[in-house]
Amino acid sequence: MGTLCIIPARGGSKRIPRKNIKPFRGLPIIAWSIRAAMESNCFTEILVSTDDAEIASVAASFGASVPFLRRPETASDHATTADVLVETLDRLRERKSHYDAVCCLYATAPFATGADLRAGFERLTAGGFEVVVPVTRFHYPILRSLKRGNDGRIGMNWPEYRDTRSQDLPPAYHDAGQWYWFRPEYLLRTKAFFGPETFGYVLPPERVQDIDDDDDWRTAEWKHERLTAGSTIA
Repeated sequence: MGTLCIIPARGGSKRIPRKNIKPFRGLPIIAWSIRAAMESNCFTEILVSTDDAEIASVAASFGASVPFLRRPETASDHATTADVLVETLDRLRERKSHYDAVCCLYATAPFATGADLRAGFERLTAGGFEVVVPVTRFHYPILRSLKRGNDGRIGMNWPEYRDTRSQDLPPAYHDAGQWYWFRPEYLLRTKAFFGPETFGYVLPPERVQDIDDDDDWRTAEWKHERLTAGSTIA
């Protein structure tokens, strides 16, 4: 028994080729996730799930384990994160390896910190929840959001809130896209992270950045450099 970190990192990323090992501020981006996992001092094992020999080699060089390569069906564009985690847990159980708590840490999460991973683990082990997910608040109230038609015409998604003051609307949050702590039995049963047993661990918006294209990548590096210089990120 123990705690396991699984870092999914398939080789076939489309929008940013070789995304999971592309250099990010001088290191393959996956190295930042491996480093955060190590700095958390939470894990019995830090495992990278990949179908790609080069990614496996890079991950191992930074101290992660790659005990097996991912099967083709979980390396496709249609495989979900839950699919990958279930496969990994099943194959580990075949080897008689069992864990009390597991964290899925994305390979492209350079804003994840050891301190946040530790706090997420402590929240999970405190009881009352099966999953802990980092979330951040939307900058602008989503109930005042707009839709835009093909002809450029705009309208409110929720016109009933047209005259409601922003400060009177409830805050809304979104998944920070960095990591998920969970009880393995819960994921194996539900194949889901979000439900009534999920706790939202709030991150400040400056430490959250989607990285889906080259513009996102440049923005993330710019933000990360300034946060690191200010000692916000270890």
